[in-house]
Amino acid sequence: MSFSPEWLALREPADHAARSRDLKASVARHFAGRATIDVVDLGCGAGSNLRGTFDALPDIQRWRLVDYDPNLLAAARQRLAAWADDVSNDGEVLALRKGAKAISIRFVQADLNRDLDRVLEPATDLVTAAALFDLVSVDWIAGFVADLARRRLPLYTVLTYDGTERWQPPHPVDDQMLAAFHAHQGTDKGFGPAAGPRATAAMAEAFARAGYRVERAPSPWLLGPDFAQLARELVTGFAGAVGETGNVPGADIAAWLTARQAGVTCEVGHEDLFVLPA
Repeated sequence: MSFSPEWLALREPADHAARSRDLKASVARHFAGRATIDVVDLGCGAGSNLRGTFDALPDIQRWRLVDYDPNLLAAARQRLAAWADDVSNDGEVLALRKGAKAISIRFVQADLNRDLDRVLEPATDLVTAAALFDLVSVDWIAGFVADLARRRLPLYTVLTYDGTERWQPPHPVDDQMLAAFHAHQGTDKGFGPAAGPRATAAMAEAFARAGYRVERAPSPWLLGPDFAQLARELVTGFAGAVGETGNVPGADIAAWLTARQAGVTCEVGHEDLFVLPA
């Protein structure tokens, strides 16, 4: 499953505002004192997770950005180069400077169903991802946790959907719409039936069984007037997903969408997770 670069750009400010500061501080403390770090970012999209994480990590960073979609990898290269204070590019490696950080980036096209071993095989100090694990299956999560546990690798992942959405003002069919959206979210996104809101709990439990120390923290989107365009796009996509299920009458979906497009505030629940091998 892939998303458009335009949607990813629209949600990036809300994503960065939502991240748990406490959990990010835990990541920074764990890697404090190191001179260098090697990071692999799974499902990197257009590079937002690197931009949201880099300042918590050592001054010399080597990243491998992994995505299935070559168009998103190209967008990531372009946006990271534009974001940097200084940039050089030898074709294979993009070398950036952002503040005090020196960041080298390799872009890897890979299918995480088949290529996870290859992606993790080079020297890695941290695995990270954003808004990924609610799209994969519980079975895929189990295999992923086993792969990381075998290598004793830490994971820092942010913005995994937790199933809560609170809209203001309320609407009579909010509960029906949310139930139908969850049914749609549980469909196969390319990794088997999606874990959806169960994803963080499934990962936390699996890592705990593997002997990891687990930290979790909420990271909700708070969409008020500053994020009006994101909220409009969100309700349109939400209504479209609900319509595909057939679980809510079309007239109710249309009434809900009309009301929501007139202006809303919304809290969309996410969780961040940081796990460390004992």
